[in-house]
Amino acid sequence: MKKSLKLAVAASVLATPAMAANLENPLYLPTAGEFYSKTGGGVMYKVTDDTDANKLKGHAGATEFPIWRVSEELGIGITDSIALRGSFAYTQADDIDRKGLNHGRLGLIWRPIETMDNIVLDIYADAHLGGVNKMRGAYTLDKGFKYDNYSNGRWGADVGVRFGKTWSKLTTSAFVEVLKTFGNDNNVIDVSALSIMGQPASIAGIPDEISVNLKSTTEINFGLNAFYQLTDRWSFGGGFKYNHHADNGVKSLSTDINYNPMFEAVAKPYVENLIDSLSDMNDGFDEYIVSLAVANQLTDTVQVALYGEYTFDTAHANSQNGSDVKAELGVRLNLQF
Repeated sequence: MKKSLKLAVAASVLATPAMAANLENPLYLPTAGEFYSKTGGGVMYKVTDDTDANKLKGHAGATEFPIWRVSEELGIGITDSIALRGSFAYTQADDIDRKGLNHGRLGLIWRPIETMDNIVLDIYADAHLGGVNKMRGAYTLDKGFKYDNYSNGRWGADVGVRFGKTWSKLTTSAFVEVLKTFGNDNNVIDVSALSIMGQPASIAGIPDEISVNLKSTTEINFGLNAFYQLTDRWSFGGGFKYNHHADNGVKSLSTDINYNPMFEAVAKPYVENLIDSLSDMNDGFDEYIVSLAVANQLTDTVQVALYGEYTFDTAHANSQNGSDVKAELGVRLNLQF
């Protein structure tokens, strides 16, 4: 009788569903057939720095608030060691009338190494989806570019490696990745405000909107993460991430211009000099992002996390992305099935 009781207890324990894997764990990887979603919503407070670009616009030291941020990451396990995943992010900054997708990736992650003492190594490759939307903006000689959205208009590829180890309740990890974007003319630039010899440039045959061939870029990101599973329901995490954003550059004019013969002798050199001056836009910047999060597992399939990020950055002279203050607070809803 006692033996039967022990067997029944053991069977009931084995039949009880295990606590779901924690999606806030930086080494989380879905198993075969498992689907997950991480939906974030946050608000950012920003004070711009005094780069030349911000000075030209009279925007140095200006406050931008609220900046609304929405993100989505989702994936599905193909096998226990391979998963398909994608991530997207949207930003809306009404103070500078700029909005749109600022991030997009779709790819595969593979875990070739997972040891008995909880050391893992992941390799991943993602398509960079910066070309989903055209880069849009306006250009004037006195103020430079005014961007309408956050897209660079370029497609590309991210390749990276992630590794880490778990000690009981503590998990630490690191990653490094390289992004290569491919130059194209997926952009629309409003130049209707340009003038030649005091006359609108359109008189010389220059259209109000043009496209340019942008150069390819190479960028690198790396980061460190720590995660602690305090109880079955509560967990904490923190991280540091470095993002290098390369200088953009114009390679050539993509739009064909039918010059007005009366102005061609002046207008053609004017356009050529303008394109040449933008061959190196000197608009790159580097970000150093510190993040913290606390999460509660409401059910086996639903988790809510509160997160905060603070970004330190250094920006080149023509960058409009540098800041003296950049802080974000938000919430994530994590689901897995």
